[in-house]
Amino acid sequence: MGALTPEAKVKRKVTAVLKKHKCWYFFPASNGFGRAGIPDIIAIVDGIFVGVECKADKKKQPTQLQVQCGEQIEAAGGKWFLVRGADELEALEAYIRLR
Repeated sequence: MGALTPEAKVKRKVTAVLKKHKCWYFFPASNGFGRAGIPDIIAIVDGIFVGVECKADKKKQPTQLQVQCGEQIEAAGGKWFLVRGADELEALEAYIRLR
């Protein structure tokens, strides 16, 4: 197995938090059959739909479609997180702890 990409390292940290708190999650397939803008990780936290978009670092920004999808998730009563570093990962974990 090769070295992890910077984004894969962020995804691994997010899944560690989700596992730690026993949250259900999965990675949607992005093989051309899905919908553009869907978050990297879909989870359910205490009955709430949660989308998590992961980026390699603070310099990386989500696409407009990813932002729009996040807005749609929140408008529908779910929660959307952009995780690019430790502080945003802590915000996700704090949200989970409060549920």
